[in-house]
Amino acid sequence: MIRARVLGAGVAGLCVAAELAGRGCDVTVFDPSPRPGPHGCSWWAGGMLAPFCEGETADEPVVRLGRQAADWWARQGVTVTRQGTIVLTLNRDRRELDRFARRVPQHARLDAAGLAALEPDLDGRFDRALHVAGEAHLDPRGALAHLRDRLEQDGVTFVTETGDAQGLTFDCRGLAARDHLPDLRGVKGEMAVLRSRDIHLNRPVRLLHPRFPLYVVPRADGLFMLGATQIESDNRKPGVRSVLELLSAAYALHPAFGEAELVEIGADARPAFPDNLPRISRQGDTIHVNGLFRHGFLLAPALAQMAVGMACDDIKPEFWHED
Repeated sequence: MIRARVLGAGVAGLCVAAELAGRGCDVTVFDPSPRPGPHGCSWWAGGMLAPFCEGETADEPVVRLGRQAADWWARQGVTVTRQGTIVLTLNRDRRELDRFARRVPQHARLDAAGLAALEPDLDGRFDRALHVAGEAHLDPRGALAHLRDRLEQDGVTFVTETGDAQGLTFDCRGLAARDHLPDLRGVKGEMAVLRSRDIHLNRPVRLLHPRFPLYVVPRADGLFMLGATQIESDNRKPGVRSVLELLSAAYALHPAFGEAELVEIGADARPAFPDNLPRISRQGDTIHVNGLFRHGFLLAPALAQMAVGMACDDIKPEFWHED
């Protein structure tokens, strides 16, 4: 039996642990915090499994490999909502919608009636939109908690101290791994959570804007996650300007958000390499799995399968990087 340890219990570390446990390995996960929480970058994710929309700016592997994510999370017992994504623009930004449509061909065009049929609470607010049907979303915090609990039930050990353990190690520590991966950089993402009983959405909505694009992801109990900021910074504190732009864009999407309860504001720095693609590399007995950028829940399953496949089957992974 292969014995392995995983450093980090964010989305990358938990996915690697799940793949190892699925192969019958003896797995220990080391993380300074006993449970998923705001200390981890994954806590602040949007949870959109939207490979086609991400393909507007991301490279081809993000689209191809990201298409596997919804099925992987569903197999872990996580609730995955498969209602697609709505993409909108304000009237003055119509060119943004046309540009997006050219770059993301996996869409259906909607007129006002078609949009109202999918999202009744947006009736009368927009006269055209795109529906990217082959996408999904999940609640990232619920997914992290569920996967951790399931791994414990499957015999994976979680500890808060690394100790002096030796042997096969998967380092999934995000930016904390810059002691071994010096070309990692931080990309700050900011988010807000609102609660409103006056609006209901069935699926994530992306509001395109040339300066501050917005996505709104519905969650349970009237909650909505707002996000989209992408700032080259290691700073983990929300900025006033970015948060104001998020809230203003949400109000432009629907005035009901102006009366919503502001539940939470948060930020974190996501680990990224210069090309914004993840990497798998090896230094002795340590396999580094890192650089998920803004695609944590979307690409972590595929990256975990590659890393474990390399360790167990000696298969060179697609995202292999020679240090």
